[in-house]
Amino acid sequence: MLDSKSKERIIQKFRTHGTDTGSPQVQVAILTAEIKDLTEHLKTHKKDFSSRRGLIKKVGERRRLLKYLEREDIKAHKQLTEALNLA
Repeated sequence: MLDSKSKERIIQKFRTHGTDTGSPQVQVAILTAEIKDLTEHLKTHKKDFSSRRGLIKKVGERRRLLKYLEREDIKAHKQLTEALNLA
C-alpha cells in the first residue's frame, strides 16, 4: 500500500491540470506503483494468495485503463507508457 506522500508525488508528476487527481494517466501511474510494491512483497511471501489476487486485479484494471486511454488519446497513451516503461 502506498503512503500518502508517495501517492501525492505521483499525482503531481502525472496530472493533466492543477486539480487533477482522477485522470486515467494518474490512475495508471498509481496502479503501476502499487503493482511494483505488491510484486516485491510476493517475492518474499510466496504463499500470500490474497495479495496475489489483489495484484491480478490491479494488473487487469491498469490494462483496461490503458486500453481506454489508447482509444481516447493515443498521444497521451504513448507518453504515459514511455514515462512508466510499459510496453
